[in-house]
Amino acid sequence: MSPKSKRLMLFFVATVFLATAAGLTLSALKENIVYFFTPSEINLQEIGNRSVRIGGLVQSGSIKIEGLTASFIIEDADSQQVVLYKGALPDIFRDGQGVIAEGKFNTNIFIADVVMAKHDEQYMPREIADKLKEQGVWQGDATK
Repeated sequence: MSPKSKRLMLFFVATVFLATAAGLTLSALKENIVYFFTPSEINLQEIGNRSVRIGGLVQSGSIKIEGLTASFIIEDADSQQVVLYKGALPDIFRDGQGVIAEGKFNTNIFIADVVMAKHDEQYMPREIADKLKEQGVWQGDATK
C-alpha cells in the first residue's frame, strides 16, 4: 500500500469517526432539549408528547389546592393555560406571580412535573420578560 493510499484510508476512517460522533451528539441533544412557550404560542400539534416549559403569570383566583394536587392557570396577554401539578408548590408561589412549569400535555391540560416561581418581586425569568415585552404588557422596568 502506497503512502498516498494510507493517508486516504486514514482520512476516510477519521471522517467516518467524526461524522458518527457528531450524529450521536446531535441525537442526544435532540432528546434532551426542552422548549419554552407562552400560553399564546402553544400549538398542540407541533408539541406532540414531548416535554416543554410554559411560562407566564399565575391568574388571580385560579389556584386550587387539594392535598398535594394543585391546579392553576398560567396566562399572558392573549391566552391562558390550565396546569395540573402533583407535589408541593414552592413557598413563594401565589396569584399574579411569574412562573414556569415543565411537563407534558394531556389533551388540553398541561401536566407539570416541575413548577418554578420567581424568587423575589424584582425577578422575572428572562424568557417570560421578553415575551411579555413583545406583547406590550411588561411593567417591570417602570418600577425601577
